[in-house]
Amino acid sequence: MADTTAVARGTESSPAPGRRKKSDRAPRAAGLPVWSIPYLLLVPGLLVIAGLLLYPMVQLGIMAFQKVGLAQIRGSRPAEWVGLENFEKILSNDIFWSALRNTVVFAAVAVSMTLVVGTAVGVLLHRLGKKMSLFVVIGCMFAWAVPPVAQGVVWRSLFDAESGIVNWALNLLPDWLAAPPDGQPSWTGTPWLNDTVPLYIALVVCVVWAGFPFIAVSVLAGLKGIPHELYEAAKVDGSGPWHTFRKITLPMLRPVFAVLTVLSIIWDFKVFSQLYVLMNGPTNRDGFNLSMYAVAEAFRPPQKLGTGAAISVVLTIILLIVTVVYVRQIVKQEEM
Repeated sequence: MADTTAVARGTESSPAPGRRKKSDRAPRAAGLPVWSIPYLLLVPGLLVIAGLLLYPMVQLGIMAFQKVGLAQIRGSRPAEWVGLENFEKILSNDIFWSALRNTVVFAAVAVSMTLVVGTAVGVLLHRLGKKMSLFVVIGCMFAWAVPPVAQGVVWRSLFDAESGIVNWALNLLPDWLAAPPDGQPSWTGTPWLNDTVPLYIALVVCVVWAGFPFIAVSVLAGLKGIPHELYEAAKVDGSGPWHTFRKITLPMLRPVFAVLTVLSIIWDFKVFSQLYVLMNGPTNRDGFNLSMYAVAEAFRPPQKLGTGAAISVVLTIILLIVTVVYVRQIVKQEEM
């Protein structure tokens, strides 16, 4: 009798073949399948990105094909559609080509120096003890945390012609090592920020000083992930430090360097705040980069926002091309 009851209970509790219990079915939320929930959670973030990034980019692209001045900003007159006229104006202007040259040369030098200095500091941090490494990282991150405008203010004061530390330090050197220009008795009064080449030397120093801590910390994180056994095996084989760095460290950090290079190119191509402060506004046309040229065209009287937008579109296209070409090269190397 007990066996019959147990069998009956087992029969009642077991579902029919081909059918599942309600609790085993795919869970649903508000009538939606569970696989759609992660995508729904992304919607608020995508809306914020669309509002903060996509909409301004679309408006910038539209404005690049319009004539927009002070009257259009006030709303007294509608924007006039001019097609490719804004692009024709900037491409036929010598200032655009000098600004493009300054942008490319500066980015090439600044990116290279930032990566070299940051990598060297990252390797140094990896060799230091925990306490000293933490101390140096905190000190470096103070420089990285300084806002761009404050960076320009700091280095403008350091390169000041009359009271700057740079001229003071050069005066301490012997004349055969750092002779003052044009036969001057001292470096005091030398205007570093008036001419294009000294101005960009100061800008490179400013950008590298502020940018290398991020590279160093990223390289340090990559070095922590390299197995120590590889270095021990290289040491047993008699490999030197430089050979070990080229054959082990660099290949293992290639993905890290790929990301850091792309980010550095994007950041240095569109440097504006530091140059604006060092130049004291858009005063020297020979020292313009593309960002400064776009702002000068858009906001200096008479305002030509359409031309400034066209310059920004060209800068964006150049960045996209450089980034795509570099990433494709990295992908090809990884496949090989």
